[in-house]
Amino acid sequence: MQIRILGSAAGGGFPQWNCNCANCDGFRKGTLNASARTQSSIAISEDGVHWILCNASPDIRAQLASFDAMQPARALRDTGINAVLLCDSQVDHTTGLLMLREGLPLDVWCTAQVHEDLSSGFPLFRMLTHWSGGPQWHEVPCTDQQSFSIPCAPALRLTAIPLLSNAPPYSPRRNNPHPGDNIGLFIEDLSLIHISEPTRLLSISYAVFCLTKKKAVFDTPPP
Repeated sequence: MQIRILGSAAGGGFPQWNCNCANCDGFRKGTLNASARTQSSIAISEDGVHWILCNASPDIRAQLASFDAMQPARALRDTGINAVLLCDSQVDHTTGLLMLREGLPLDVWCTAQVHEDLSSGFPLFRMLTHWSGGPQWHEVPCTDQQSFSIPCAPALRLTAIPLLSNAPPYSPRRNNPHPGDNIGLFIEDLSLIHISEPTRLLSISYAVFCLTKKKAVFDTPPP
């Protein structure tokens, strides 16, 4: 498994355009030893050729330009992105889909709740149908009891971990979070199955976005 961190900042990036906190102000003045960061996104691959883009940030163009594997240049029109996986429906994790419109149709994986938000309150899915049919939606099962795989990386087993976090302002579930509004990912590389299971899970499995253990935060789904 290969994982590339494309961006690691919160919404707005760092420094944020309208922020003058100690960090943002210090960075602009050169008094803070820090690096500028784009909004959070990672790329995951089984073979280093076919990549899953995990969240599509507004900074997607710069992020792809910074990583040669995203443009293998095998044809006049080409990309290393074979699928997009969305962890929520927030603006800073989905707006990049608009920048990818020239590459549609493209497989997009997300939960039913995220798909609903992106088809109604922030209707990216419906808007993008005007470009070669738009994103091709695949549902991510929102339970840590059911894993799934994405065809471009069949040796990677993914499990969605429901996270207790608010939905965006345009969601009907705002301030009433439900499982599926936000997920983390537990990713296992099955190509290393010859290693004993406990060792493989400890050394090879990755919990993306600061997850420390494979455990759902919704013990009892909210009403």
